Amino acid sequence: MHAVVLVGGFGTRLRPLTYAIPKPLLPVAHVPMIRRLVNRLAEGGVTDVVLALGFKPEPFFAEFPDNLCGNVRMSYAVESTPLDTAGAIGFAARTAGVSGTFIVANGDVMTDLNVADLVAFHRRSGAKATISLTPVDDPSQFGIVETDVDGRVLRFVEKPQPGETTSHFASAGTYVMEESTLALMPGNEKLSIERVTFPQLVAEGNLFAMATHDYWIDAGRPDTYVQANCDFAAQLSNAADAAVHADASIASTAIVRDAVVSARSTIGEHAHVSNSVLLDGAVIGNGAVVKRSIVMGSVGNDAHIEDCIVGPTGVVQSGEVSTGGRFPEGENS
Repeated sequence: MHAVVLVGGFGTRLRPLTYAIPKPLLPVAHVPMIRRLVNRLAEGGVTDVVLALGFKPEPFFAEFPDNLCGNVRMSYAVESTPLDTAGAIGFAARTAGVSGTFIVANGDVMTDLNVADLVAFHRRSGAKATISLTPVDDPSQFGIVETDVDGRVLRFVEKPQPGETTSHFASAGTYVMEESTLALMPGNEKLSIERVTFPQLVAEGNLFAMATHDYWIDAGRPDTYVQANCDFAAQLSNAADAAVHADASIASTAIVRDAVVSARSTIGEHAHVSNSVLLDGAVIGNGAVVKRSIVMGSVGNDAHIEDCIVGPTGVVQSGEVSTGGRFPEGENS
């Protein structure tokens, strides 16, 4: 079974990291996000994955030099111009020669959804397409999905106001689709699956949804990227240091709490790191304080940063204080 994985976004919310590294290749607990996703799809019966690419395709080619992720065969569909979601799916599916039932997944969603269960539900319903749903605490921040008792989708309500819907389930970014749906997604023009294709299927009565309470997080924002790292690291083992890579160097007087520390990272004497992710090669100076941040560059001695992103060439000067800063600043930095 094929899967189309959407990885063509610009990763704007995680800049400046994503100037150098496409978002799906950023690690979640020491493993690239895309590898975790493909491994989950493989557990659900996927044998072939086509990556729907646009922005910076070369790093994906380098990540899978033999076109394999485990036992899953990898291929690529590179858009010459952005095609939006449905356009990208249609283009990638045709490029890879997709036939029969196939999966679509968003490349920045981390979940433990059982894909095989979703496929089984889809086949029982006889739908042309089935979407996975996840409960959300604040429906006003999401596109909410209403269904009947059998799971047939009745309507979508975008960021509903109080009283506008009784549903609290949002699309979770994993879909099962039949080859026949490709007729609605020509793949040669910009087209949104959320705004155009799904409403067409709803009008036909051919879109179903399966709600679960599985772990789910959109790891595409700085805060949720940090949370995803901490969540997955906590599952690695029962050891207190599971989040710290064996090749990291941490001074004995440093304090590290609720953080993931990647290989070749260095944390100096009396530094404090909490609710953060230190990526490969990060340097935290003596006495520095790092809170709710993502660091791949360097943070100087006695600096204090909160809610910051420090890219691979980013430098926080010794003694500098920043909240919400981006290092370096600007697209061409």
